[in-house]
Amino acid sequence: MTHSLAPATAAPGPSLAVQRVTAACGVEAWLVEEHSLPLLALDFAFDGGANRDPADAAGSANLISGLLDEGAGDLDAEAFQGRLADHAINLSFDARRDDFHGQLQTLSQHREVAFELLGLALNAPRFDADAVARVKAQVIAGLQRQAQNPDVICRNALFAAAFPAHPYGRPERGDVASVGGLQAEGLKALTRELFTRGGLKVVAVGDITASELAARLDDLFGALPAGAPRVEPAAPLPIAGLGATHIVDLDVPQTVLRFIGPGLMWHDPDFIAATVLNHILGGSAFTSRLFMEVREKRGLAYGVSSSLMPLRQTGFLVGGTSTRNDRVAESMSVIREEIAKLVTEGPSEHEVEEAKRYLIGSYSLRFDTSPKIAGELLGLAIRGEQPDFVETRNQRFAAVTLADVRRVAQRLFGEGKLLVQAVGRPVGLV
Repeated sequence: MTHSLAPATAAPGPSLAVQRVTAACGVEAWLVEEHSLPLLALDFAFDGGANRDPADAAGSANLISGLLDEGAGDLDAEAFQGRLADHAINLSFDARRDDFHGQLQTLSQHREVAFELLGLALNAPRFDADAVARVKAQVIAGLQRQAQNPDVICRNALFAAAFPAHPYGRPERGDVASVGGLQAEGLKALTRELFTRGGLKVVAVGDITASELAARLDDLFGALPAGAPRVEPAAPLPIAGLGATHIVDLDVPQTVLRFIGPGLMWHDPDFIAATVLNHILGGSAFTSRLFMEVREKRGLAYGVSSSLMPLRQTGFLVGGTSTRNDRVAESMSVIREEIAKLVTEGPSEHEVEEAKRYLIGSYSLRFDTSPKIAGELLGLAIRGEQPDFVETRNQRFAAVTLADVRRVAQRLFGEGKLLVQAVGRPVGLV
């Protein structure tokens, strides 16, 4: 028996006093001052990541991310890493599809060394031959292991089919051949293109004042090129191959099954309602329709899920499962049926309110440490939101109605077309 739920209420979002700090070089940062603990977290993202890799040099941005702390300025790799370790400084870089991220976490007493090392990494990376060779070998070894992983094979094949003429269709880390051909000069040239102030987003959380942060921003980023401002796409990049099913033959007992369907970009007015819809479909680990139908009722798979993936130039729904070769066709049939039911019947009022209640109630868990606060705020800045989104976000979810979710289900799934990719030896899938 289904019990009715009271409408989800808009519990206030976390109350953060976010200051805007603008340095003399023009870089703006969001700052949350917190002086009760001697800790500081700085997160930033340059506009452009793996999507800026040259067509014949996939994996360049990823390799750069592994080399920035392998020597800079007058410090070779050993000396640079030694200073990080001696002062308990956490410095990391990550090249994602659309952005190049950096994270700095330090105790207040070591801030001078921390900012000095970050400044060197950004402004004077060395790309020494021994460091390039060593990190390349590490990346290639990882790619060789992944080349036998059905999940990785499936993901790469899915994106290649969905975006065949776009950087999104290439593996973010490249492949063995592309990474093997990367050279220091090409990496240096791409670094100069990536590390510009145009589109740069910065968030600082912790034991630092606005005036000190402004000076630090100038020291870190002031000498970088201005760069061009971020240009948003006029229209979302279309997903190729919707309605098709592709199979990569691999002799394994279980088939990995993935699919892509229409989704929404972050700034779409329906994105919040689409988030509720996805939670109902496959976003909840234990209560979603896909979980209940594929795992609980039929025992077809251990896990099944879906998620919205908004990127800078497109947005889509991605999901999948892994199951025995002889049960793949049934699993995919159930997934299609559940998506179709959301179009023809829509979710129930109970499902919508339950999803909203979870999405509202769990939001505060993203703000229980300084690094998590910095990461969440940086994500909002990248997506073009304002700091007050944190306080209004839960109200936006509470305002979503059953009619909104049903309308978005029609909008996304009305045509019923998915791009399906399987890796294994599925029986009867096509």
